[in-house]
Amino acid sequence: MNAHSPFPQEDSPKASSIVNGLSVDVEDWFQVGAFENVIERADWDGLATRIENNVAGILDLFAEADVKATFFTLGWVAKRYPAMIRRIADAGHEIASHGYDHARVFSFDRKSFGEDIRLAREILEDRSGQRVSGYRAPSFSIDRRTPWAFMELAEQGYAYSSSVAPITHDHYGWPDAPRFAFRPLPWSELVDIPVTTAMLGGRRVAAGGGGFFRVLPYGFSRWAIRQVNRRDERPAVFYFHPWEIDPQQPRVENAPIRSRLRHYTGLEKMAGKLRDLVHEFNWGRMDALAHREAKRAVDLILPEPDVEPAQ
Repeated sequence: MNAHSPFPQEDSPKASSIVNGLSVDVEDWFQVGAFENVIERADWDGLATRIENNVAGILDLFAEADVKATFFTLGWVAKRYPAMIRRIADAGHEIASHGYDHARVFSFDRKSFGEDIRLAREILEDRSGQRVSGYRAPSFSIDRRTPWAFMELAEQGYAYSSSVAPITHDHYGWPDAPRFAFRPLPWSELVDIPVTTAMLGGRRVAAGGGGFFRVLPYGFSRWAIRQVNRRDERPAVFYFHPWEIDPQQPRVENAPIRSRLRHYTGLEKMAGKLRDLVHEFNWGRMDALAHREAKRAVDLILPEPDVEPAQ
């Protein structure tokens, strides 16, 4: 392992034989939803990037733990860091799409969304040498407002999406969506694999990573993943971002205090918790998980006008 890796060294036995889905949403510290109203996209090229070093640390950890993962990557990032994308692909990980520049799906109409995912895919496939078959919406922004997004993904040949957070949240969420794999279109094999939720007191709670993983004790995530693996007998879907292992990243002082609390809380402990997680459970790529889960995906019935393919 790289001597400069942020991850501490210790071993842990595997907690379950189920192979869970491990994913990284590849975006830099200034591209996150928390700062979208204070950092202009036009200014991105002038900001200090930290993504290459952070991704290098993640790749070292995954190699040490002997796990493969899916890197849902912005086209903007792939365009500027082709060597990094090639390194991810050469290590046996999946390259999938996170859109071009982290614009939320509900900010598009269907045509512009189609252009966004087409551009991102072209860049990702060119830089990685892989076929891109998976997509994750920025900020899990596919919900009942945007069923046409599934239609566009299906018509462009995507095999799976992991774009739904089936919870209530002020930032995103589709609380009445299925907790596990579902088919959103009656005429397509496209499957969506929602990010993990657990059941606590009869209510769904977010348990799939990101800020919840940083802020809550590690024991919560252990409990939640074990619940999903053992009681539900399903794989968990976990995600995080490269900037989350980087406590030295720049501070955006003019962002709202709520955004700063969400973004910066728990950064110092993230690397150690993440290392525990990848050693404690079995993990694999999202494309393989989607292929397995498609066999027991449920059908999601959307209003009839929403599910008609474009003419």
